[in-house]
Amino acid sequence: MPNSNAVSLPDLPNIEQLIDGEGQITIGAIHPLRCVAIANDGHNSLAMLVRRDGETLAQLLVRLDAAIGKAYDEDTFTDEVNVPLPRQTPPRRR
Repeated sequence: MPNSNAVSLPDLPNIEQLIDGEGQITIGAIHPLRCVAIANDGHNSLAMLVRRDGETLAQLLVRLDAAIGKAYDEDTFTDEVNVPLPRQTPPRRR
C-alpha cells in the first residue's frame, strides 16, 4: 500500500551524476552533529553540510545537490562540518 505521506523529491541532477560516476553520498549522524550530508567522488570531498533546525530531509538533499553543482561548476567545496574555531589571541605580557 503506498504511503499517503510520501513526498516527491525534485530532480537532483548533480547527485544523480555523482552516483552514476564513482561518487557517493552519506547522510547520518557524526558525533556531535545530529545529521550531516556528505558527498564525495572518490578523490575529493565535494560537500559536507549540516542539517539545519527545521530543515526537512528533502531540503537538505536539494542543498546538497546545489553544493555538488557548485563544486563541479566553480571548483568551490562547501564544508559546514569542519568550521574553523575563532582564533584566540593570548593576552599580551607586560
